[in-house]
Amino acid sequence: MATVKKTLKSFKFWLTLLVLPVVLVGCAGIFMDFESDFVSDQYVSRETLQVDVVDGIELSYLRAGDPGGQRVIFVHGTPGDAGGNWYNMLKSVPDGFEFIAVDRPGFGFTRPKKQVVELDSQAAALAPLLVTRGDKKTILAGHSLGGPIVAAAAANYPDKVGGILVLAGALDPELEDVLFIQYVGNIPPFSWLLDKVLRNSNRELIALEDELRLLQPRLADIKQPVTIIHGTEDDLVPYANVPFMERTMTGTRKLKVIKIEGMNHFLQWRQQDVVMDAVLEMAKSMTLKAKATDETFSAS
Repeated sequence: MATVKKTLKSFKFWLTLLVLPVVLVGCAGIFMDFESDFVSDQYVSRETLQVDVVDGIELSYLRAGDPGGQRVIFVHGTPGDAGGNWYNMLKSVPDGFEFIAVDRPGFGFTRPKKQVVELDSQAAALAPLLVTRGDKKTILAGHSLGGPIVAAAAANYPDKVGGILVLAGALDPELEDVLFIQYVGNIPPFSWLLDKVLRNSNRELIALEDELRLLQPRLADIKQPVTIIHGTEDDLVPYANVPFMERTMTGTRKLKVIKIEGMNHFLQWRQQDVVMDAVLEMAKSMTLKAKATDETFSAS
């Protein structure tokens, strides 16, 4: 019974319930739309960036706010894209900030539309966007599978990442289970019948446990401040990921957990104010630390 309950609460279970009908009726061309078609508007602009270090990817992203302000980059999970996940955050960018939301490799308007399952490669795709303005390094916020991606970026680029927010992040490899139907959906001819979004997402999820095991020993290398936001009723990425991060992120100078009772997986839609407040708090703490460092240096 415990195994059945665990399966019913699994993100992969529900994803493959969607994948299986697509496999069965794929020849009829019945697919679901997992991405928005948002390009830009008067609030948010779309830009592209060539990322040669990751298979020549042309990274598409949305940008809003002050071009000279504190940069915050938002990273979506799987499946997903920048517009569908983060538009409301970018539309509400505070003064003095620049918000960016990326279409991760394999999703949205980023090209070529090919999956990149390695967390380090996903982090490398963000690297050209990591800027330091004055004493303000880039803050990263990752939701769901975006959580381990921003954690990898913090570990790999300590001089460029100022802090990270892990929003309902999937980081514990022991909590990742791949269902048999996922493997079926990943081999021809079934994989040929899948929409690219579903195919890319399925391949990311199949690879995730091994990728998290590779990341795990490096979580202790993260020195930047970390804020974790997670709901207690998250049936897709369980709250048990939080104590795992508390045990493994031992090198951070500050780890804060925001536990939201009764909340599910969809934080950026239902808890936007909480996410925004956490971003502002992290930015303020980074500024105060930089100011204190400057004062100490001046006094010496």
